[in-house]
Parts: sequence; structure tokens; C-alpha cells
Amino acid sequence: MDRPLNIAHCVEAYPPAPGGMAEVVRQLSERLVQMGHRVTVFTSSHLQRPPGPMNGVHVLGFPISGNAVDGIRGDTTPYLDVLHTGRFDVITFFAAQQWATDAALAHLEELPGRKVMVPTGFSALHDPRWASYYRSMPDRLAEMDLLVFLSHTYQDIAFAREHGLANLTVIPNGAAAEEFDSPPNHDLRAEHGIDKGRPLVLHIGGYSGLKGHREALRMFVRARGKDAVLVLVGNGVKALERFWQRHYSYALLRARARWQGKRILFLEMDRQRTVDALKQADLFLFPSQVECSPIVLFEAMAAGVPFLSSRAGNAEEIASWGQGGWTISGHRDGAGREHPDIAEGARLLDELLGDPERRRAAGAAGRQAWCERFTWQHIAEQYGAAYQGLVQQGT
Repeated sequence: MDRPLNIAHCVEAYPPAPGGMAEVVRQLSERLVQMGHRVTVFTSSHLQRPPGPMNGVHVLGFPISGNAVDGIRGDTTPYLDVLHTGRFDVITFFAAQQWATDAALAHLEELPGRKVMVPTGFSALHDPRWASYYRSMPDRLAEMDLLVFLSHTYQDIAFAREHGLANLTVIPNGAAAEEFDSPPNHDLRAEHGIDKGRPLVLHIGGYSGLKGHREALRMFVRARGKDAVLVLVGNGVKALERFWQRHYSYALLRARARWQGKRILFLEMDRQRTVDALKQADLFLFPSQVECSPIVLFEAMAAGVPFLSSRAGNAEEIASWGQGGWTISGHRDGAGREHPDIAEGARLLDELLGDPERRRAAGAAGRQAWCERFTWQHIAEQYGAAYQGLVQQGT
């Protein structure tokens, strides 16, 4: 019989710290609390994090950072002590290659309760510096009671299968109904003088050189259609804007964009305005190089907006799950980075901007799939059921 569980979630970052994994763990933790469980999150300290529970979730921050290869900075003894003494039914480690997992890997057999790991991609799997880490990883994974993967096809689950591990399941990412079941509060078009008839293409991602900003610019300008608007939203995009405006490498693209009557905006906005912008887009363009299972594609589906993505991570699988978008072929280099074909991306972008009905159908299909299978509530219920199954196995 199901009962309230005492759950530990171990993750490098948790709000108010930014990041996709921080948001995933927040969504799961808060919803598991609403389902009647006690959840404690172990994470790095943050100066702006308030004392006491956060929406019912107990958060313990430690002055620890780093990972097993670059070095863990800070005393991990208090962290390990509380994992030993906290009487947890389930301890879940979110993501390899970060201290909250790496510090505990050598102590798994000593920890009480059932142990779960959510690998989230193994992004350094092909990095020579991490070779020793990954040589020992199969043994560490075998000590876990359950491995939760975000995809049936990505390299982390392939790694587990190659090493004969059977204690695995797949629970995808999602998007929050609280954010996407309401109309936008801010009118992006009105605020930036974008006519309603102009196609609006959106890209969301912090500028790091790996999230497809430069690829998006090249695809957008090379597409033959005219009068469209590309909006790049994310931390750091103002630096890219300066580069775009001044660097000789973009001179021809800048000239072509002006001749075509296209407009490009670089915006740094808060979460609410970013979600509102997504709801108003005609197409979400995401030619990223590095992903595991990109949450932004689920969010595009939740917004009813079709996406055109690289095949980074399991984007192709997400497109097949929801029929909410398309992917661009390319090649993956030795480091696991995806390089989408710019010419193909421009051609597909041109076709989609010229076919509103095709976009509408994909957006509606993606939205329906999200409603049925990919809300965070659905995802949290799957985690809750998996946790209950583990605990019942141990009784």
C-alpha cells in the first residue's frame, strides 16, 4: 500500500539558482510534497535562498562546488553524514559530473534507503579527461536500485544497456501547466513594434556558443522568405548582439537581412516574459549543439508552438512523441556535439514560414500530447509511483 515517503533529492543547483536541472528538481519536489511526501533537497548554498521550507520543500545548502574530475571544493562530510542519518526511504541523485552525486558514489552501499540516479545525459562521456570516471561508472550504476533516463535513445541509456544494466526506466521531461494554461500577460509584438502579420521566429537559450544562436542567425538569414522577425531570448545575448552588429564575419549576413527586410532582436528577459514570448511565436527555432532532453521543446509543445530543432539530445524522439515539430539533419562530432546542416535548416524554415496550416497542425498536435503526457504533474506522478515501487520491493 502506498504511504508517505521521506525523499532526498541531491542536485548541484536549486532555486533561486538558475538552470534547467534546478527547475526540474523544483517541479518534482514541490509536486511530490503536494502528493503527501516529505522532500529534502541537498544542494549548493545560495546567498539569495530564503531560510526555511520553500513551497513545502526542505532545502539544505552546503558550501560545496565542483566535481570528481575538476575537484570538489568544500567539506563533504556534513552532506554525507545527513544522507546516512536522515532515515530516507529514497535518495535520488540528479545528474552525473557534479558534486552532489560524485561525493556520494563511493558510499552508496553504506547509505540507507533505496538509491536512484537520473544521469541526464553523461555530457562528458567522450571527453578524455573523464575516461577514468566513466570506466568506474558501470559499477556505480549497478549499485543504484533504479536508473531514470529521460530518453529511450540518448547516449546515457545506451551506455547503461551496453554494460548490461537492467535496473532502468524512462521518465521524460515536461512543462508546467501553471505557466502554459493561461494567455500571455505581456504583448511582445506591441512592446517591440512587430506587426501582427509578420512571422515571429523565437529562439530561447543562454548564450554560451553551444545553444544554436549563431546557427539560428545563419538559417534565418539564408531562408528566402522576407519580412520575418527573429527574436533571440536568453542571458548573454546582448554580447552576441554587439558581435553581430560589429564583427566582419557577420557583414554579409547583416547586409542580406537588411535587403530582405528581416529584423533580429536580442532580448534578455525574466521568466514570465520569456514564457509570454513563446506563447506568441509562430515557430520555435532551436539548432542547439549540446542537449540531453531539451525542456524548451516540451515548453514549445505546451505553448502550442511548432518547433524546428537540431537533433541534439533526444529532440528527434520528442518530435516523434508529440508530432509537434521537426528536426534538422546534421552530424555529431567526436565530442558528442551536434552540428545541424545550415542549408537544410534554412530550407525547412522557409517552407514552414510559408505554410501556416502545417505549423498550426503541428502546434495543436504538440499541445495535445503535452496535455495528455508531458505536464510536470504527470511526470511527478511517475516519479512518485517509481519511488513507491522501490520501497515496496524492499519491504
